[in-house]
Amino acid sequence: MLRANDLKFRLFIILVLIVLSCLYIYPPQDKLKLGLDLKGGMYILLRADTSNLPPQSVGDAVETAREIIRNRIDALGVKEPYIEVQGKDNLLIQLPGEVDRDRALRIIGQTALLEFKLVEEDEEKLKQALEGNIPEGYELVEFEDKPILLHKEASLTGASLKNAQSGFDNRMFPNVILELNSEGANKFSQITKENVGKRLAILLDGKVKSAPYIREPITGGNAEISGKFTVAEARDLALVLKAGALPCPLKIEEERTIGPLLGSDSIRRGINSIILGALLVVLFMIFYYRLCGVVANLCLLLDLLFILGGLSLINASLTLPGIAGIALTFGMAVDSNVLIFERIREELNLGKPLSLAIRNGFDKAKVTIFDANITTLIAAFFLFLYGTGPIRGFATTLSLGIVVSIFTAVFVSRAIFAFLLSRNLKKISMMKFMSSSQINFIRIGKFCLLVSFVLIIVGMGRFISLKERAYSVDFTGGQVLEYKIAPFKSIETLRNLFTQKGLSGISLQEFRDIEGGIIIKSKEDITHQVESILKENFSNVERLNVTTVGPSVGKLLKKKAIFAIIFSLAGILIYVALRFKHFDFALAGVIALFHDVLVSLGFAVFFGYQVSLLIITALLTIAGYSINDTIVIYDRIRELVPRMQKVSFKDIINSAINQTLSRTVITSFTTIIVTLAIFILGGEVLRGFSFTLLVGFISGIYSTIYIASAIILLFRKSFQ
Repeated sequence: MLRANDLKFRLFIILVLIVLSCLYIYPPQDKLKLGLDLKGGMYILLRADTSNLPPQSVGDAVETAREIIRNRIDALGVKEPYIEVQGKDNLLIQLPGEVDRDRALRIIGQTALLEFKLVEEDEEKLKQALEGNIPEGYELVEFEDKPILLHKEASLTGASLKNAQSGFDNRMFPNVILELNSEGANKFSQITKENVGKRLAILLDGKVKSAPYIREPITGGNAEISGKFTVAEARDLALVLKAGALPCPLKIEEERTIGPLLGSDSIRRGINSIILGALLVVLFMIFYYRLCGVVANLCLLLDLLFILGGLSLINASLTLPGIAGIALTFGMAVDSNVLIFERIREELNLGKPLSLAIRNGFDKAKVTIFDANITTLIAAFFLFLYGTGPIRGFATTLSLGIVVSIFTAVFVSRAIFAFLLSRNLKKISMMKFMSSSQINFIRIGKFCLLVSFVLIIVGMGRFISLKERAYSVDFTGGQVLEYKIAPFKSIETLRNLFTQKGLSGISLQEFRDIEGGIIIKSKEDITHQVESILKENFSNVERLNVTTVGPSVGKLLKKKAIFAIIFSLAGILIYVALRFKHFDFALAGVIALFHDVLVSLGFAVFFGYQVSLLIITALLTIAGYSINDTIVIYDRIRELVPRMQKVSFKDIINSAINQTLSRTVITSFTTIIVTLAIFILGGEVLRGFSFTLLVGFISGIYSTIYIASAIILLFRKSFQ
């Protein structure tokens, strides 16, 4: 099967990769980088308001804003923050670990534009302004619930600031002490000298913080901002002033804050789903394929090792969807091994010697393995291209898993069999649940097309009827808050409590993953109101998760999701058309997987799951994976056509389906049991995702056998 030198070379390569992977992942707590959804932290998307800047200076302004934000975050003490410019005017910030959300938002989002403006004391001008006729060069503002008239042009700005620190005034109230640079000190001295007896307002981001009278010229270059500050607020204000004012205002477009408790719970549930899914696959493979199953399980173990090593190598974060991707890889990796084992079985049934049967099995399965997995890679590529945060983590893990599973199935598995043959392996045996079937699948093809059409119409009707309610906050914008409270009361009691406090227009439900967990959904940012009410009425309130998505971001995410699905389908269509040189084959396959996507979406919505980024992820995974079985049948049709020239095309398709039926059922079964493990143990976060996958994989078996073949025959008018 392999020459001795080739075998030694393969074993050497495998050993080197194992050693390197171990080095890259040990110790795991240091080498494996966890995503925010696993270890907690904040994800913030800021949009720079550059409407008042000339177009040529927008790029410089955003870059300056990034550096200022970085300086502010460094003062927060966050380890390994991630800050990058996205697009033309967006800043993406990730703050891993336990972060004080309120303080972080206060420090990051504050423009910190410091201005000194003279107060106009002329009562006639103030009266004129109050009547709506503001004199030119002035502005009317509120200070301590009273209107005051300010000179519009600032006498001094924060550009003259040298340092800022928090302290206390002579009444022991917190304040911020400002130290001006030499140029600013001279200018400040001149202003105070010329305006003794008048008031000088100190403004921060357009709001008057204090407006003291100038008793005498101030020559020391110091000033202070006093106001209704807490000690923490004064400290943070000094911090942002010291870091410098932002060149333009920044608006929070999207924010996701995950508490450490929810992160640790996600890790536990994710690992449990991997263990259960992997255990079920391992037991089935040993039971059904025996020695071959042991080889496949060794490959699965190496898959896990190489995936984790690859994530560490490229410094990618392991996210909760990424853990689901690893579990899913176990089910999908079996696909390649099953293709090989079933080919070996066919060769043995033809009376070939064991070594020749194994060699032919690998050679014949190799092309199909590549074809089947490349389509999933296409979907993963567009998922990464249009995804954000944890979704990219899933796409990365899935892509790594596909590449690794191809390598272990084609390269590692063959080396193991060659080694066993060199040690006088004489025989391999496998179970067979179904013997060669002669089912006429095509006979009910038209009926199945009708059933599918009805299912899709009903599902899409439900989806359309729900309108905006069909989508999660990811696409509609709004806020989702998750808390753990004790002692827990009924949801109805909580609903009445919020109503009594004047908080209406919210959706409230129980978060079953964590005892005492609740989920609150709103169209507005109600974090402070909710936390105030909860802390007044419960002895223990712990924030688990805050998700805030602006309406413009929601629209953008929806647009990206549509593009991802369209481009994935187009990419798969082009690849299959080029690979099989029959456009009708490619179009039939894509229609079949589009059928699976629509059926999965319809079932998800019908069973009460809102369309979220994770469900879009599931739909794209289905799009990439469900065509695998169809490609296996296409490969078999391509083999049978030259050998069955006198047989009708309908009978060739029937033969191809029957000959690959065992493989279709087994690979779908292993993927389904892994997905079922994620559904049972993965928790609330992954429930909609895993449910959609379950429906999609089951629909994939059905569409492979009945829909794709029926459509090809309709294209060729061969239904007879």
